[in-house]
Amino acid sequence: MTETLPTPPILTPLAPGSFRSKPWKNGGGITVDIADACAEGADPAGWEGMIWRLGRTAIVQPGPFSDLTGYERLQAVIVGSGLVLDGAEGAIDLRVAFRPVRYDGGLPLVSRLENGPVEVVNLIVERALCSADLVVPRAGEAMSLTGGIHILYAPGEAVRARCGEADVAVPGGHALRIDAATDVALRIEAGQVLLATIRLR
Repeated sequence: MTETLPTPPILTPLAPGSFRSKPWKNGGGITVDIADACAEGADPAGWEGMIWRLGRTAIVQPGPFSDLTGYERLQAVIVGSGLVLDGAEGAIDLRVAFRPVRYDGGLPLVSRLENGPVEVVNLIVERALCSADLVVPRAGEAMSLTGGIHILYAPGEAVRARCGEADVAVPGGHALRIDAATDVALRIEAGQVLLATIRLR
């Protein structure tokens, strides 16, 4: 009987030169898309037909957040501190950097900056089509990635990791996309990293 070997993950480096800048949906700022997927025929530079999107943006003044009804938002501050999102149902606390939160993209929210401008990473997914996670693994931490799309993003310093049988290096400001057909081991060796996971339903 022939043993079936696990399918190795596909590793795709994502350099800043491939990122796309565009206005927020409400026009209040500029976001930089690190990676995304949209419906067939949709304009990747627009907001219609978005399936999922991982991006980085600066929030330099208080203001309303875009209405993304039907989408789940996962967000973490990566530069600065003191961000709070105020809404009718209460405040969403993003004061501490590298502590992701999850909330409904359709909530009417207004940002509050307690310590000046910040930069954040946003993972936005259409709830009907995807599930998602955004976590901050620590150096030395090992985990198992399930089948799906995983993106390691190094927002500042370079990151070293081992994914399956491969040693990988992600320079500061770069990302690495991991397309896993089956479970794969990941260990962060060094550096501050965010790990976004998208699973299509």
